[in-house]
Amino acid sequence: MIKKTDSLYEEILNKINPSVEEIARIEKNLLPFLRKIQEKINKYQLKVQIFVGGSFAKKTLIRKDMYDIDIFLRFDKQYINQDISKLTKKLLKGSKKLSELKGSRNYFRIAVDDSLIFEIVPVIEVSKPSDAVNITDLSYSHVTYIRRKIKTQKILDDIKIAKAFCYANKCYGAESYIKGFSGYGLELLVYHYKSFERFLREISKSKGKIVIDLEKKYSNKKRVLMDMNGAKIQSPIIMVDPTYKQRNVLAALSQETLDIFKQAAKRFLKKPSVNSFETEKTDLKKIVEDAKSKKHEFILLEAKTSKQDGDIAATKLLKFYNALTKDIEKYFIIKERGFNYSGKKAARYFYVVDSRKEILLTGPLAKQNKDVKKFERVHGNTFKKLGRIYARKKIDFSLRQFLEKYSKDNRRKIKDMYITNLERV
Repeated sequence: MIKKTDSLYEEILNKINPSVEEIARIEKNLLPFLRKIQEKINKYQLKVQIFVGGSFAKKTLIRKDMYDIDIFLRFDKQYINQDISKLTKKLLKGSKKLSELKGSRNYFRIAVDDSLIFEIVPVIEVSKPSDAVNITDLSYSHVTYIRRKIKTQKILDDIKIAKAFCYANKCYGAESYIKGFSGYGLELLVYHYKSFERFLREISKSKGKIVIDLEKKYSNKKRVLMDMNGAKIQSPIIMVDPTYKQRNVLAALSQETLDIFKQAAKRFLKKPSVNSFETEKTDLKKIVEDAKSKKHEFILLEAKTSKQDGDIAATKLLKFYNALTKDIEKYFIIKERGFNYSGKKAARYFYVVDSRKEILLTGPLAKQNKDVKKFERVHGNTFKKLGRIYARKKIDFSLRQFLEKYSKDNRRKIKDMYITNLERV
């Protein structure tokens, strides 16, 4: 760390490190729960190891409004052909506020209180990564790798700072609706670059695809691109999983998210500030006032989905938001817009628009007489240009009116996109 920013990093760490009381509260709830699960394992004479994973186990946890602690139940290989999710559910029977979440292998969530969640994930013990039936089966090796490699408090602190930075700049999370850096990915990147600051500098100035192979699993970078599955090397940064050479840790990262990160990194390097670690909140009141002063129309919508909370729900809500945006753009100039996922089954969208006043509709070729007559009947006055028929359509409706008609005319489309409700707030 540069000397002049040492105090800044210290200030950031003071803000992002969970307090002693918070850690104590997590442990106070976690330890009895683990003992209870172990008692059930013994009772049913199952061969299962319990291990705590994620940031909590790797000592890279940062302060949050809601802490989610990953607990893995590592089933012996003899259960490989059994439904270990069903066995896990049996072990959790009687737990309060228990919910089952669907995935490639179902897992479970227990809401301990308003700020603490336990996620219980069943995995199969594997001797080597290539034997993994499910990606979660590699979680144990990820935790052990990080704990073995990262020994200094400085690197652990820099990892926390990197996570806070990416979270504040909306680049943190491998979920489909974020397409950002995973926690494990950030841990490996900071470890590779040896500091948070160098991580920012090297990534922000990079051009083209970055390939990182920490454990030299391949003879060279070219071999990585040749031997790794093509679908796994589409991301702008390829981080060969040091525990499994066929996996790209940053496969979920998109170029769009990386570009957002690069811009944020450049701003921070140019002018280091604690503001770079604070999530910028959308000031709707100010946006509404600005829209009124410029005589633009403002709309706030809430969409709900039938899909499972989390990545699945957010992805469906974002997909619909993008589709709706494209339809709005046909008739309105979008001055400002935003998407905010609630964390459950709903998201809010806002739009600030100005009418296009008039749009040009493209019709059939002039020589297609039947189609031309049909087009003229529907759109009235038309004109010919370069052998094709066109019509001008006046936009004499507001965005509110457009959305009311859109909801009625596109009921099937909305339903097919798993949206159960769309209304103005």
